[in-house]
Amino acid sequence: MKMTDNLAADGLVVRPSRATDGPFLHSLYQSARPDLQWIDGEQEQVQQIVAQQFQVQEQGMGENHPNAMHYIVEKLGTAIGALSTDFGVNEIRVLYLAFIPQARGKGYGRTVLQGVQKAAQQVRCPVATVVWANNPHARQHYLALGFTVEERNPAAERLVWYPQG
Repeated sequence: MKMTDNLAADGLVVRPSRATDGPFLHSLYQSARPDLQWIDGEQEQVQQIVAQQFQVQEQGMGENHPNAMHYIVEKLGTAIGALSTDFGVNEIRVLYLAFIPQARGKGYGRTVLQGVQKAAQQVRCPVATVVWANNPHARQHYLALGFTVEERNPAAERLVWYPQG
């Protein structure tokens, strides 16, 4: 993904993920899944379940989207989020977007998504994502950026944004 003016203006950098980002990505996943903290059990057991779920997500993304690109979002040199996208022939798919708790609610997700939309506009390609039913906050953000619901089931919705002109 090409760096956009919006990202630079907010002091954000989106860089390719590296092997050394593993601990950050695991910690980010844990903070993005508070539902896993509600599991009744010893803390060590909960940590094992979180690690397993993280591994399932990573493996599933790799199997279902082998050409996906993984990025780290940094603010002034500090990792604050992650973005995974799949640049397919017919669409750009946002597979994963998450931020650490201290970076949420500051507009960084909007800025990153606008960067994805700008890249999509340049190649005249829609952007698609799936939002889980238990994440109405994310759904609201995508709708505010012009995404529309194209498919719906009880667990999730598929949202798509189409470039203008």
